[in-house]
Amino acid sequence: MALGLLGLVGCAGDCPNNLGVRGGLLAPCPNSPNCVSSQANDERHGIAPLTFNGDPDAAFARLKRIVSNRSDAAVIEELPDYLRVELRTLLFVDDGEFLLDRTNKVIQVRSASRLGYSDFGKNRSRIEDIRSQFSGPGGI
Repeated sequence: MALGLLGLVGCAGDCPNNLGVRGGLLAPCPNSPNCVSSQANDERHGIAPLTFNGDPDAAFARLKRIVSNRSDAAVIEELPDYLRVELRTLLFVDDGEFLLDRTNKVIQVRSASRLGYSDFGKNRSRIEDIRSQFSGPGGI
């Protein structure tokens, strides 16, 4: 049984070393379909950024509250305009990133699986769920 638990824990995978902001951009998605990014130019990986009106700091604070209140999310890194979270499914860990673009009033998003090839649309659906909460009642 202990070996089985160790095997399941192993599904989390190691945190990639390409996360974070480089030159104002989040890391590009790999060729596999288990990643979405608002900075991707292709249909397979592309997803719209989160948009807002008003104060950028208030919008980013709202996003942080939404993500922090999710049972599947843990905030790993928080900088003034950048947020990195681990998003858990039953056995796997995905990495979510959010980058505030004050000038264009958007929050760039990226969510990618650490392991495997396909995520069966989980990263996309999770970001869309966050978008729905962000744009919902009391939205920015």
